[in-house]
Amino acid sequence: MRAHSELYPCVIPLPALYYFLCYAWNRLPEPAVLQASETTPFHRPLGLLAQVLLHGTRSLLKPGLPRAFVSQEAELTSLRGRIELAPSLGRGLLERGRAICAFDELSADLPLHRLVVQTLAVLARAAALPLALRRELSQVRQRFPATLTAQAAAPPSAATFRELRRQRLGGQATFLLHVCELVWLSALPEPTARGRSRFTDFRRDEVLMARLFEQFTRNFYRREQRRYRVYAETIAWQAEAAQPDDLALLPTMLTDTTLDAPDRKIILDTKYYAAALRPRYDRQRLIAPHLYQLYAYLQNQRPGPGQALEGVLLYPAAAQAVDVRYTLGGHPVRVVTLNLHQPWPGIAADLLGLIA
Repeated sequence: MRAHSELYPCVIPLPALYYFLCYAWNRLPEPAVLQASETTPFHRPLGLLAQVLLHGTRSLLKPGLPRAFVSQEAELTSLRGRIELAPSLGRGLLERGRAICAFDELSADLPLHRLVVQTLAVLARAAALPLALRRELSQVRQRFPATLTAQAAAPPSAATFRELRRQRLGGQATFLLHVCELVWLSALPEPTARGRSRFTDFRRDEVLMARLFEQFTRNFYRREQRRYRVYAETIAWQAEAAQPDDLALLPTMLTDTTLDAPDRKIILDTKYYAAALRPRYDRQRLIAPHLYQLYAYLQNQRPGPGQALEGVLLYPAAAQAVDVRYTLGGHPVRVVTLNLHQPWPGIAADLLGLIA
C-alpha cells in the first residue's frame, strides 16, 4: 500500500515536462512550442498544455480541416440516400412530397474536432492563464466552422475519450486527443464563476505520472537507439503445480520496458516515487517490493544463448541521487535515479548512458 509521506511525487520542471509528454504520447518534440512559450510565459502545467494545444490545432487547420463522411438524417423534399419509411409514413410526409432520408455527408463536424473546440473554449476562460494566451486560444477556436463553435455540449466524459481511442486516429490527431484528455482530467468546475474551471497540477497525480513515466521511458528508447528491440514483455512463471489450473492464479509479470539484443537483455522497471530510498530503523534502504519484483522478473527469464541478462530500477531524482549496483541471482542489477531538473540534452544523455 502506498504511503503518501514516502511516495510524494517529484515535480518536473515545465521544459522537461514537454519532452516527457511528447515521448509518452509517441510524438517528437517541436522546438517551436517552447519558443512560443518564451513570448507568452507561463509557470504552470496548464500553460504548457494550452501552448501545445495551440500549436497542434494550428497544424491541424493549416492544410484545411480534415473531413469525413458522417451519417445524417433529415426531412427532405427530394430523395437523398435511403428513405426511412416507418417514420415518413407515420408522420404522413410522403403524401406531402416529403420524406425522412438517411444519408452520408462529407463534413468537418467530427468528434475529435468538437473535442478540440470544447477544450479551446474551456482554456480561453481559464483565469490561471495569461490574458494574451487566452486571446490566442479564442482566435484559433474561431477558425473552426460556425457549426462547431456554436454547439453547446456537455463536458466530455470518460466514455467520450474511450470512443475516440477506438477510432484509431492518426499520429497528430492522437496527440491532440491526449492533450485534450489531460486538460479535462485536471479541470474542476469553479463554483464561484459560471462557465469557468479551475485546474489542478496533474504532476501531483501519482498514478497518472507513473503511467506517463513508463510510457516516456519505453518510447524514448524506441526512438533514440537502434541496438535493442524495445517492448513491454509478459514473463511466464517458471512454476509447476499439482493442478494445472492453479497456475492461472499466479499474478501476471509484465515488464515496463524490455530492451532485447542478441548479446544482451535489459529489464528496466520505472518507479515514479519521490525517492529511491526510504527510512527503516533509522537507516536508508532500497524499497523492498521494487527489488523483489525486479528479482522475480530476472529469475523467471530464459535468455537466449550467449545473451547476458540484467535489470535496472529507474526513479526520478527528487530527494537524492542514487546509483548503486549489485549482482543478484547471478545477474547485474542497477538502481539509479534520473535527474529531470537538468536541461533536456542531459536527460537524454543519461537515459542513453544507462544502456550503453
